[in-house]
Amino acid sequence: MSDFDLDLQTAEGEIEFPDGDRIVLGVLDSSTPPEEWVAAVEAGNALVLDIEGELPELAEGFAPQVKEMGGELIHFRGFLVVAPPGVEIDTDRLN
Repeated sequence: MSDFDLDLQTAEGEIEFPDGDRIVLGVLDSSTPPEEWVAAVEAGNALVLDIEGELPELAEGFAPQVKEMGGELIHFRGFLVVAPPGVEIDTDRLN
């Protein structure tokens, strides 16, 4: 066998991850400007937002833009789940 030195910590530090592809947890309570939620979704991030208040009022500032860009939104057990374009929210197991 040959000597093979693999330093996984160094390799991990060299990997470049895309800006998106994250799940962002937050609170939907009107303290975050709607533009920030839209920008997060545009960057390819999914959102899971704890709803504190009336959902229609809280989401009216960003939901239409998310839908227009091809994203999906679903209210599930007190949370608003927002998926970026190209990511489907699968609700088949909820039936």
